[in-house]
Amino acid sequence: MSGIAPIRADGKMPPILESRQLFGNTREVLIRHGTETYRLRQTQAGKLILTK
Repeated sequence: MSGIAPIRADGKMPPILESRQLFGNTREVLIRHGTETYRLRQTQAGKLILTK
């Protein structure tokens, strides 16, 4: 995990999800957060883009 501190301030490790768990056989998922919906997309280069 480059650039991400794995331990939170409370000393606990946040859950880790593999991207394949989210995407399955697709390159895009929708994430509902409260009343908002976000689109998480995997690019051809393997990068992740989150948009509202």
